[in-house]
Amino acid sequence: MHMIRSETKSRRHRSGAVTFLSIVNAVAFFITLIFWGMVYITGMVPFPGDVVNMAERGKAAVTYGFMLCDLIYSTPLLLLAWLGLWKLKSWGWLAAQMANALWLYSMTLILFRDAYTAISPGGLLFLPFALISLWALPYLWLKRQDFGMNE
Repeated sequence: MHMIRSETKSRRHRSGAVTFLSIVNAVAFFITLIFWGMVYITGMVPFPGDVVNMAERGKAAVTYGFMLCDLIYSTPLLLLAWLGLWKLKSWGWLAAQMANALWLYSMTLILFRDAYTAISPGGLLFLPFALISLWALPYLWLKRQDFGMNE
């Protein structure tokens, strides 16, 4: 006679705050791709090599540098954070913390630059994500055990 085993996995519950952060990362992922796609396709910012004025060339280079960094670093982290937070995976927690740090770093630079020039569309568009990151970094640190990490 075969014995039927009933194995129950301990299911972890995703809190409303973690669900919110997962959705925020999904929105940030898509907005980042759309924003930079529009900047590139519309030619809103000239390619640095096409600009003669040194100051304008530097400004264009910084913008394209942000575009490359967002596409290489931020969007993969946002995608991993979105999916990993939703599934309560430790790698999602780590990706979210890394994305939060990048939001704070890049928005500090952008806001400092904008304070001395003019408020940029990207500065306005992405500021809410940086503000959420100010809350999310310590919150996720306190909730790390929900993602299977010991204290």
